[in-house]
Amino acid sequence: MMSDKIISLDLSHTGLAIEKEKHQEKIDQIDGMIKNKTGRGSDFLGWLDYPLTYDKKEHELLKKTAAYISENYDTLVVAGIGGSYLGARAAIDAINGLFPKKVEIVFLGQTLDPDYVHDALAHLKGRKFAVNVISKSGTTTETSVAFRLLREMCEEKYGKEGARKAIVATTDAHNGALLKLSEEEGYVRFVLPGDIGGRYSVQTPVGLFPIAVAGIDPTAILEGSAKAREDLADPSLEKNDAYLYALARHLLYKKGNFAELFVTYKPQLVQLGEWWKQLYGESEGKEGKSLFPMSCTFTTDLHSLGQFIQEGSKTFFETIIDIKTPHNDVEIPFDKDNLDGLNFLAGKKMSFVQSKAYEGTLAAHSEKADRDNIVLHMDKLGAYELGYLFYFFERACAMSAYLNEVNPFDQPGVEVYKKNMFHLLGKPGY
Repeated sequence: MMSDKIISLDLSHTGLAIEKEKHQEKIDQIDGMIKNKTGRGSDFLGWLDYPLTYDKKEHELLKKTAAYISENYDTLVVAGIGGSYLGARAAIDAINGLFPKKVEIVFLGQTLDPDYVHDALAHLKGRKFAVNVISKSGTTTETSVAFRLLREMCEEKYGKEGARKAIVATTDAHNGALLKLSEEEGYVRFVLPGDIGGRYSVQTPVGLFPIAVAGIDPTAILEGSAKAREDLADPSLEKNDAYLYALARHLLYKKGNFAELFVTYKPQLVQLGEWWKQLYGESEGKEGKSLFPMSCTFTTDLHSLGQFIQEGSKTFFETIIDIKTPHNDVEIPFDKDNLDGLNFLAGKKMSFVQSKAYEGTLAAHSEKADRDNIVLHMDKLGAYELGYLFYFFERACAMSAYLNEVNPFDQPGVEVYKKNMFHLLGKPGY
């Protein structure tokens, strides 16, 4: 049953019987650490109040620049990696679907694969494209290599002055190679706040500029996040579903699960799963602790991983996003020959069929397979609701990581592969 909440947490398909009063003191303690910024990594809690404190003047420039790009170019290339592209990609797919509307959004700088880079550049030769390069330092290898190539293409295509109008930079306010270049070239520039890490940055210009170019209202994203901040201000487990979700996944981890399977029923939410995996994997995966975040799209993956989920090892639980109302719907037609035997569905909507697939799968996994299933019910998923969902997961992630006694806001393990790669590439100093 839906409530008047934007997100309604349902733990009835888990084996948990949470004694809320038993855990409330710990939750209150951690909530105090978050609000007072006294926990590990507290220098990166800028996202906590950002939906209220964001720079309104910059936001107006963001909307104006996005309108200019969408009116004058048919493609925007987003050059970024990790949190510098995943949030925007998740939002654009979730709201606009998988088939480009007015402006095509192409992502580059998130891979070193030569075939992908070659094919993307070849595709762009026939497009009138602009570039949004996103990097706090301006020296991230994947993004910086891609931007070298894109900048060269822009200058060849539009000339030096034309390229300045086609390139938008999102970077640190005070330091870094990209800031220096942006000032020298006169690119329109937006700030990636120094106290917000990439995976928590989707509600900043990092995510909002590409989102706006794609025709999605960036203000609605912020308003949804602001509403989530308001709703989640009270740490009471009777009222705060983000903290209750964090506690539930922590207890399921302690129960012996090593992984959490994030499940959606919409192909356009695949990238939301990718964003969620970075948020939780990079925030929690430290000191030999925490759940391994995985994702699936049903019913598609029920025909590939469904057997394992139903009867495989009992080492993970599922977290399902159940969205009741689709953006659009399709009616199944009658066929006079009925060779496929599907006339019993004639006249029914695809949303009805999918809802029954969800209900049947939930029963199969939670009852027959005895898997714990957390469900997050939502009535719909527009820009406002998506902003709410982003903040919900961010707030839950901070609580969850602190419950595991790890820093939610650093990522020291990421540096290991970089050092090895730089040494092998012969970078000076490595």
